[in-house]
Amino acid sequence: MNAITITGYKPYELNIRDDKDEKILVIKEAIKRSLLRYLENGVEWVLLSGQPGVETWAFDLIQELKEAYTIYTAIVPPFMEQEKVWKEPVQEKYYQMIQQADFYQPLMNKPYEHPRQYVTKDKWFIEKTDACILVYEEEHGGSPKYFEELARTYQESHMYEMDVISSFTLEDIAREMNEL
Repeated sequence: MNAITITGYKPYELNIRDDKDEKILVIKEAIKRSLLRYLENGVEWVLLSGQPGVETWAFDLIQELKEAYTIYTAIVPPFMEQEKVWKEPVQEKYYQMIQQADFYQPLMNKPYEHPRQYVTKDKWFIEKTDACILVYEEEHGGSPKYFEELARTYQESHMYEMDVISSFTLEDIAREMNEL
C-alpha cells in the first residue's frame, strides 16, 4: 500500500459548531489509531479533497505525525473554487491546508457545475488509493454515504480496504480518553 484517503462527515453533520468541541479530539484520536496502522505498513500518501470536518481534522493530525513519520498529503478538490460557498474562517483554513500540502491540484479545472462532479471525485479517490479511513454511520447516512456506496461497489472487483469509524468506535475511544 502506498496511498489512502480519509473522509467523512462535515462539522454540521456531527452537530459540531466550533473548533473547540471535544468531539473533534475523539474523532482525531480514532483517525490517528487507524492511520498509524497504515503508516506502519508503508503508506506514505494521504489524499484529501479539503472538505471541512473530518478531512480538515485529518490534515491537522497528519501535520503532527510528520515529525515521526514519512507522510505526504495531496489536496485534490473536485473542482476549482470549492471554498467559495464556505464561511471565511473555513476558507482561511482551506488556504492554509493548500499551502502546507505536499501536492495540490483540482481534479477538474473548472468551477462547480453539477453534483456529478462529487461522484467523479469519489470514484477518482477510490481508484487512486489502496484504502480509506471513513468516519461514517450507516444508520445516519449523510454526505459520506455516497463515498461508502461507491467504495463497497469497488470492493466487489478490486482489493480495497475500508476502515469505517462508527459511532460505536468513537464512544469507546471517548470512554478511554475520559478514563485517562
